[in-house]
Amino acid sequence: MTSFSTRAIHAGQAPDPTTGAVIPPLYQSTTYAQDGVGGLRNGYEYGRGTNPTRDSLQEQLAALEGGKHAFSFSSGLAAEDALIRGLLAPGDHIVLGNDAYGGTYRLINKVLGKWGITNTAVDMSDAAALAAAIAAGNTKIVWLETPSNPMMKISDIAAAAQAAHDAGALLVVDNTFASPYLQQPLALGADVVVHSTTKYIGGHSDAVGGAVILNDDAMAEEIGFIQFAVGAVSAPMEAWLTTRGLKTLAVRMDRHSASAMAVARWLKEQPAVEHVLYPGLEEHPGHDLAKAQMKDFGGMVSVSFKGGEAAARKVAEATRLFLLAESLGGVESLMNYPSEMTHASVKGTELAVPENLLRLSVGLEDVEDLIADLDQAFRQL
Repeated sequence: MTSFSTRAIHAGQAPDPTTGAVIPPLYQSTTYAQDGVGGLRNGYEYGRGTNPTRDSLQEQLAALEGGKHAFSFSSGLAAEDALIRGLLAPGDHIVLGNDAYGGTYRLINKVLGKWGITNTAVDMSDAAALAAAIAAGNTKIVWLETPSNPMMKISDIAAAAQAAHDAGALLVVDNTFASPYLQQPLALGADVVVHSTTKYIGGHSDAVGGAVILNDDAMAEEIGFIQFAVGAVSAPMEAWLTTRGLKTLAVRMDRHSASAMAVARWLKEQPAVEHVLYPGLEEHPGHDLAKAQMKDFGGMVSVSFKGGEAAARKVAEATRLFLLAESLGGVESLMNYPSEMTHASVKGTELAVPENLLRLSVGLEDVEDLIADLDQAFRQL
């Protein structure tokens, strides 16, 4: 199975051997009967360690990211935490983007910082700054988001991998915004891919989850140990819902991308708009790079307003189809004011988001209706 959509539908999804059910059953059991002490059936012992539904999702995730190993977690941040604790030790250093997701920075800086992990935030699109930051510390991980959240910066994955590897560090790519359909970081040189599967992979705003995908056997053993020992596994129902959503990822991302392009083009014609941040626009500084390393440009659009914070808040609170809510990547369109919502934890730091910026997750509604909704909101300015 070489094509993406075929793998999405069939990887880890063999019909049930007992009944022939086309959709594998949802295994809600917390424990498994043993055939004598230590006589495990197919390795299943206890739900924190293994579960057939989670195993199916992990096989599916690995197939779609081109990885050998995949781990499904209870949230994206749980996945990131297990990855970092599995691979790093006190005194190690992380270089991350200066516009990284606020939750990632909070985890690295405020939680793992107390454990002795240090960090430096840099502009990942500046190769010299990245190289200097790596050289200045005991860097073990370079942490990259592309497109970044919410500033939509595009970074060169292959170049970042080279810079990390030259210093003996690993490149971790948060592929949440792009999804495995639009971007394949492992094929471009990344060592590890992480996801909030809550977003595009699940796609229906009904299952929180996270994932780590990689090829290295030894690193996978360390991450698997942390997952089992700490226990932040995805529950069977969440894994089952995520698998269901993942099967339609390709067709959803095609629609998200086409509609986001239309919305971005409409936004850039509005007099109230200062900047439209969408890599599909030719004037975006990362357009050519995004075109080279992505299949399409995704469903996320950020926009800043000439009228400052007041204008951004006014529009955020005036839309009807774009729901004012955190998260992204679902079938419904969402409007987010990052400064006070998803990125409130980085206010006052160098990662702070401009107060005149909104982040739009363009959903699967008819794009004409979405633009009409934005139009009526803009007319209230």
